[in-house]
Amino acid sequence: MSAVRLVIFTRYPEPGKAKTRLIPAIGAEGAAALHRRLTEHTLAEARASGLAIDLRVTGAPEAAFREWLGEGLTITQQDEGDLGDRLRAAAAPPPVLFIGSDLPDLSAAYLVEAADLIRAGRTVIGPAEDGGYWALGLTARADYLFEDMPWSTAAVFALTEARLKGRGIEPALLPELADCDRPEDLSRWPWLAV
Repeated sequence: MSAVRLVIFTRYPEPGKAKTRLIPAIGAEGAAALHRRLTEHTLAEARASGLAIDLRVTGAPEAAFREWLGEGLTITQQDEGDLGDRLRAAAAPPPVLFIGSDLPDLSAAYLVEAADLIRAGRTVIGPAEDGGYWALGLTARADYLFEDMPWSTAAVFALTEARLKGRGIEPALLPELADCDRPEDLSRWPWLAV
């Protein structure tokens, strides 16, 4: 099996465009700064995992991301469309592990565990507290996971798991994590409010 690609979706931390649901609580500058810290944390853990990083970006040209995050990264502009369209576009070639950039409790150990399972031929899901997922690892194309999905709802994880099981695939589950999206999430991670 080929090396597992770690695909990370992120956006440039422009005030007013990043972490917009947090703006009422911490302002546009604060939300952008928090997004910057989360992305940097995600990238540090990704680098520590030793996986090949494929950064999928939006909101600024590639050069702005290289200036911010450094060299040694594969950086590609995200495709147009909803999350399903962007996941489908980034799924080839497998094996692939998808994560976002808003996971304060992400660790390199979780990424290594997921990659080991994928290399062993397992499909992997990391359930999120909000009913979605924070990680999805695939050994082969699975476009059926990205079509007609009610993104950003509490149904995403259950529907993804059901679609896999409907095709005879029993996914390996990673520990449940929470993302930082809403003002009430901020009290859980005081280090983010620096």
